[in-house]
Amino acid sequence: MIEEKIEITLPKDFSENWQQIADILAQVCSVPAALIMRLIEPDIEVFISSQSEGNPYHPGDKEHFEGSGLYCETVIKSKNKLQVPDALADEHWKNNPDIKLNMVSYLGFPIFLPDGSPFGTICVLDSRRNEYSDIVEQLMLKFKGIIENNLELVYMNQILGDKNRRLTDYFMEIQALRGMVPICSNCKAIKDQKGQWQPIEHYLIKHPEADFSHGICPNCMKKLYPDFSEDF
Repeated sequence: MIEEKIEITLPKDFSENWQQIADILAQVCSVPAALIMRLIEPDIEVFISSQSEGNPYHPGDKEHFEGSGLYCETVIKSKNKLQVPDALADEHWKNNPDIKLNMVSYLGFPIFLPDGSPFGTICVLDSRRNEYSDIVEQLMLKFKGIIENNLELVYMNQILGDKNRRLTDYFMEIQALRGMVPICSNCKAIKDQKGQWQPIEHYLIKHPEADFSHGICPNCMKKLYPDFSEDF
């Protein structure tokens, strides 16, 4: 059985926290761009972008993921860190798309969902050669952990929410079947579990989930079928 992919909807306070993460990274690393990228196939998009001077990336910017040649494509596919100190001096990276934005150095880590599938990346980019220190890596890994913990909370809440909704629907169906009650085909009165007939609107207020089977109430039986009313 193929499991349905959960569509993550991030709460506003988490988005604000992630924005702070990107801003702190850009400031501490003294780089123009710190990003949280999100993979929404077939595209990869800028989900969070640091509010830093000289940042050429904007939230919502996107590229076709497969074969894009982006640094982040390699990070997601390899599921590992990628460090490119100077793309212009690297035969493999000297023609990558970020060069057009003058982003010549890169450090990025993959971000995973709780099921192990990729969410995207957390990365920093610079317009000059940058070796990136061990302290920067440790900070990024710490932020990566925070983001993945946030995603786990959202992911589990949404899964539990979906399951609870399905269970609620199921129990409502069972309750409706068990609560099937006779309704008079003439005046639409309802026969409750105590055997009393009452106006339909009164019954529905108390039992909106009930389903109905046709019958006929004593009053209508006397009016419509007087010959059989005594047997009713």
